Amino acid sequence: MSAIEDLIDRRRLRRKLSFWRVAAILIVAVAIAAGAYALSADRMATSKDQIARVSIEGMILKDQKLLDLLDRLKDEDAVKAVVLRIDSPGGTTVGGESIYEAVRAIAEVKPVAAEVGTLAASAGYMIASGADHIVARRTSIVGSIGVIFQYVDASQLLDTVGVQINAIKSAPLKAEPSPFAPAPEAAKEMINRLVMDTYEWFVALVAERRDMSMAEAKALADGSIFSGQQGLKNRLVDALGGENEVRRWFEEDRGIARDLVIVDREPKDDGFDFSMFAGARAAIYGVFGLDPRSGSLTAAVLRKAGHLDGLVSLWQPLSGASSLR
Repeated sequence: MSAIEDLIDRRRLRRKLSFWRVAAILIVAVAIAAGAYALSADRMATSKDQIARVSIEGMILKDQKLLDLLDRLKDEDAVKAVVLRIDSPGGTTVGGESIYEAVRAIAEVKPVAAEVGTLAASAGYMIASGADHIVARRTSIVGSIGVIFQYVDASQLLDTVGVQINAIKSAPLKAEPSPFAPAPEAAKEMINRLVMDTYEWFVALVAERRDMSMAEAKALADGSIFSGQQGLKNRLVDALGGENEVRRWFEEDRGIARDLVIVDREPKDDGFDFSMFAGARAAIYGVFGLDPRSGSLTAAVLRKAGHLDGLVSLWQPLSGASSLR
């Protein structure tokens, strides 16, 4: 009986292995077909005259794939205008600056409008200011122009637990301010120079783009946030509304045909990343509380942890972050 049972078990195992082999082949075939279809659909969609819409959401980082997309849109003949849909509290200053410059490069050759959702603050507003026309809802949040640098002083906590941190430095200001000791006055003066230099640059950018004097821009650059209605009165916003207002401006002010379709354009992922696998990746990120829109695990983890190196332009900076607001 044992030999017969063994034979039956082997046959069952073969059937299971055959099933999973077939299943694996079918999954790969479906993925390839889906990828080919998506690629074909994308080519068809991008070959027709259109208004390209790019969403800039969540934490702003220096995103090379987004920069590559903006560069492509600048050169695509079928793209007659670009809409930036912004919903962001800000992010790294370098990220905001790089995207702002990419937006200005597009605006040199075709119309660009910014449509503010819930908020476009700090680096988010910096990017919006790169557009030629800013539209916001009445209750949107805009602004937060200014600079802040935050650092932690954990020296009292370390003294309480009996931990002493020693360092040998090449110069007094190396690695200052340090979380392990109160910041010396020279370090505070150094950081103040850094903050004020960045502040002057940010204010000058807003003054230039919003056709204000430096005095007018500085009056708004105390870190305050404004509703869309207040932003309109303060000339931080050009009009209230949404997509219809963007279309109106494109048509009446820039001569863009009103019947052009608006096509959502997204950065391309490198390598083997068909839509099926992108969806699976987003689902996995969601399970672990990570941003499902992140293009890589590294970006997802950085957004979750709030780990932002260098100055950041952020409306609500996390504790211990150096930020520009």
